[in-house]
Amino acid sequence: MARVAEDGRSGRLATAAAAAATGLLVGVCVTGCTGGAGVTEDARADADPVEVVHRAAATLRRAGSAQTRTSMEMATGGTRVTIRGEGVYDFEQQRGRLKVLLPQDPAGTDEHRPITELLAPGALFMKNRGAGVPADKWVRVDTAGLSDGNLVTGGATDPYAAAELLRGARTTAYVGRTEIAGTPVRHYRGTADLNAAAMSASEGNRDALKAAAKGFATAQVPFDAYLDDQGRLRKVRHRFSFVNDSQKGTVAVASTTLLYDFGVAADVQLPESADIYAGKIAE
Repeated sequence: MARVAEDGRSGRLATAAAAAATGLLVGVCVTGCTGGAGVTEDARADADPVEVVHRAAATLRRAGSAQTRTSMEMATGGTRVTIRGEGVYDFEQQRGRLKVLLPQDPAGTDEHRPITELLAPGALFMKNRGAGVPADKWVRVDTAGLSDGNLVTGGATDPYAAAELLRGARTTAYVGRTEIAGTPVRHYRGTADLNAAAMSASEGNRDALKAAAKGFATAQVPFDAYLDDQGRLRKVRHRFSFVNDSQKGTVAVASTTLLYDFGVAADVQLPESADIYAGKIAE
C-alpha cells in the first residue's frame, strides 16, 4: 500500500500553499450540549461555554451523519488561495467523502478536475490525484505522518477532527444568538489547545492531532463554533498558523466546516488494496 512521504517540516506546507495558486492542492494533495429544544435560552447562556463546546464531538456521534461544505483560505506572500469541498460524513464510522475543488490558475481559467477524497481514521485517500497516478487508482496518505495531522494538507479539515479539536478548548465565551441558513444557533468563540485536544480525542484522531501540535507554529488554535438547539455543531472555523521556512514568515490558514441535513445516508466505502496506487508520487 503506497504511502506519500512527508518530511515533517512546516515549510513544505508553505511551499505547497504557493503551489496551490497554480492549480495544486495543499501539501501532497494538490489537499454539546445534550439538552432538547425545551431548554430555555437563559439556561443555555448560563451553561459553561467550555463544557458546551467540549461536548460537540460526542453530540455529532449521536447525530449519526450529515452533509458538509468546507472552505480553506490560505494567505502567504501576498497571495490568497481558497480551496472548497462538498460531501457527506458518517460520524459513527468517522468516514467521509468530499469533492475538493481546486483554485483557479493565475490566468483565471479553471482547468482542473475536482479531487475525490475519502476521509478515515488515520488515513486520507485521494482519486484524480494527477501527476502520473492512473485515473482509476487511489493515493493513500498516513495522516499521523503529516506535520499538520491532515488538518490542512488535504485542502479540507476532517469534520470530526474539527469537532474533536474543540475538546481542547481552554478559553471560550458565549457570543450570542444568530442564524445559519435559517437555523437558530448559539455562537461560541475561544481558543483550543492541540495537545489537550489530542489527549481527549478518539483513537482515530489522537495521533494526527499530536502531529499537528508539533507541526504548527503554535498549538493554540482560535475558533468560532456555532451549535444548534440540540447541541449539534453547524459551523466551525479554525485559524491555524505554521512557519514558512523559505520566506521566514508565518502562513495563516482559516478552515471552515459547515454541517447540515443530519441523518442523511452516508455509506462511505474505502478502496480495496488493489485499487491503491503503489508507484512513486510526483511532487
